[in-house]
Amino acid sequence: MFDRDRRKANRAFDHGDGVTRYRMRQKLVAIGDDYWIDNDSGEHVYRVDGKVLRARKTFDLEDPQGHRVATVQSRPMRIKESMAIDDAEGHRVAVVKKAVITPLRNRWSIDQEDGGELSVEGNVVDHEYTIERDGYKIAEVSKKWFRIRDTYGVSIGEGADHTVVLAATVAIDSMAHPGD
Repeated sequence: MFDRDRRKANRAFDHGDGVTRYRMRQKLVAIGDDYWIDNDSGEHVYRVDGKVLRARKTFDLEDPQGHRVATVQSRPMRIKESMAIDDAEGHRVAVVKKAVITPLRNRWSIDQEDGGELSVEGNVVDHEYTIERDGYKIAEVSKKWFRIRDTYGVSIGEGADHTVVLAATVAIDSMAHPGD
């Protein structure tokens, strides 16, 4: 019964029921890795502002008016590579962690401060993965929707915190492609 319910929920997600789509397009020539996150209508929704000349890798997610809505920051001196996500007031909302040993595939987790844990399944390096809560897909990241270089899509289901999912996607991209 549980598997059937999960398949039904994931199928509804795949068909776009209550799903919001975003386009992540990294600017090819940018000081500090700045780029825009657009909605499916092509409107700028968030700007990812990569901070330069910082001891830790830091990205601010800002609304189109320039107000910070979240900060993604590396956490040095940790056994597991990780990045913290803080809200606009500086309160920790989640930590994105990369597994120490990944023998067969990429393994990542997103530990939310409210107690929920999200798992990341798929090929992170190629931007083809899903984010799941308790076995249910809440978001999908894919390059296959776009032919433009350095562009990928993020689909987020209803009920998910869009800011946290997008910030986690920025963190995962930063950790999976450290030299880009």
